[in-house]
Amino acid sequence: MTLGKTLQPAVLLLDDGTRFEGESCGAKGITVGEVCFNTSMTGYQEILTDPSYAGQIITMTYPEMGNYGVNATDIESRMIHARGLIVRDTSPVPSNWRATASLEDFLIQNNVVGIRGIDTRALTRHIRTTGARPGVIVSPVSTPADEEKGLQALRSEPDIVGQNLVELVTCKETYLWEGKLPYGHEGNKPPTDAPYEVVAYDFGIKENILRHLSAANCRVHVVPASTSAQTVLDMKPEGIFLSNGPGDPSAVHRAIEAVRDLVGQLPMFGICLGHQIMALAMGSTTFKLKFGHRGGNQPVLDVATGRVEITAQNHGFAVQEDSLPTGVRITHTNLNDQTVEGFEHPEQMLFSLQHHPEASPGPHDSHPHFQRFADMMQRRRAMN
Repeated sequence: MTLGKTLQPAVLLLDDGTRFEGESCGAKGITVGEVCFNTSMTGYQEILTDPSYAGQIITMTYPEMGNYGVNATDIESRMIHARGLIVRDTSPVPSNWRATASLEDFLIQNNVVGIRGIDTRALTRHIRTTGARPGVIVSPVSTPADEEKGLQALRSEPDIVGQNLVELVTCKETYLWEGKLPYGHEGNKPPTDAPYEVVAYDFGIKENILRHLSAANCRVHVVPASTSAQTVLDMKPEGIFLSNGPGDPSAVHRAIEAVRDLVGQLPMFGICLGHQIMALAMGSTTFKLKFGHRGGNQPVLDVATGRVEITAQNHGFAVQEDSLPTGVRITHTNLNDQTVEGFEHPEQMLFSLQHHPEASPGPHDSHPHFQRFADMMQRRRAMN
């Protein structure tokens, strides 16, 4: 709750008729999206600004959010991309020396509708049983007519399957990343070797991915998702990176075509949606998960070493294992449901991860994969 403010009723309606009553939180209005859940205890600011959440309403399973406020540093993009936020409770007074605003003020500033005071445990159990599904938040709600407007919006919302949500979040033109290094690397001196020239496809790229690529001695040129293979090759990069992003990978047709033409020409590294697009470009298929993997506590097995990495994840689709072509080796599997978490094709100079090695928020177990990408480019340099 927020001190000094009059509480106003709000409602969450799901497409199967399920109804939750709560209190208004954030901006006022009606918002529709796929209702999913995230199991992270912290990192709500990074989660809200992750472009991979475009088209979705996020339920945070941890009951208390907003206790440390928000700040201008811990954002993953220029704006909130999630369509709404569902929480059990919000802290009325943020307590952190870096805080510049409360969570609710952050929602209001970004015109994002939220709801609090509902039983998020019951909602999460419902999603686990029936699957992630469309829903609408109406905030505030005072008459049956308000709910009917919300239901009309919900009925007109298209299915997330088949939507190209990447076109909503990708950059409009190419730019050179010149941001800061990630936390823990700020004082590092630039490596003595010349930086690796990398072209990164922006399917909804997170800033912490760009920070970690920079920390691995990459000079990153970010290009829109629709950029052709020839345009990328004309830039003469040493490596190609495929970023995270929202929604159904099979709907991002131009990117799949471009990656198909780039496979085998240069070292390539894909994360999350980029992992899925790489697989599709190689002739594989993807499928929609029942309720997805979202949180900072997902166990992943490194097949080669037997080591278990605790990872950060955010995806609702996965690569079909038996569709991967000859020559591809599965490197990582999800220990909860055995879905593909990573693969490689050494002869084609590529590898990918379904989880997020930049982990923002989340654990740091998978950070070394950025250096793995740099090592691939170094080996190619040595051969030329």
